[in-house]
Amino acid sequence: MQAELATLAASGATALVGAMVSDAWSQARERVARFLARGEDPQPVDYAEELETFRAELVAAHDAEDTEAAADIEDEWRLRLRRALRADPAAAEELRVLLAELAPQTAGEPRTAVVNTISGGTYHGPVIQGDRFSQLTFHSSTATDPAGQSPDAR
Repeated sequence: MQAELATLAASGATALVGAMVSDAWSQARERVARFLARGEDPQPVDYAEELETFRAELVAAHDAEDTEAAADIEDEWRLRLRRALRADPAAAEELRVLLAELAPQTAGEPRTAVVNTISGGTYHGPVIQGDRFSQLTFHSSTATDPAGQSPDAR
């Protein structure tokens, strides 16, 4: 059970840090603050303000390309969530619901399985596989075969 809670805390920290730098942060902040404040004393900590402070630090770390500082912030939240789950294992379900809320919204987009196969022939250029593409531009010089000859030299 402890390993499951630790994994959940790590997932929660990753989702929280990801949400902090997303466009949906203002909505997520209030939801996360409510989760952190559950069962608080009458004088609760202002978690929304604390979360906003961490967000500012995270944005500054991203702007400075300081991956170590960003990792430290995620580690801090992983430890805090793990402590919260140890203190109240019943909060695990609430955290799972919160993680589902923080997940990127894909409403209206059907979920499909994509299977791509390339077979036969020899390809001397880009092969693109995927579901949706837009505004792609490829620049290439004259293709050469594996022997190093251009098609014009053959």
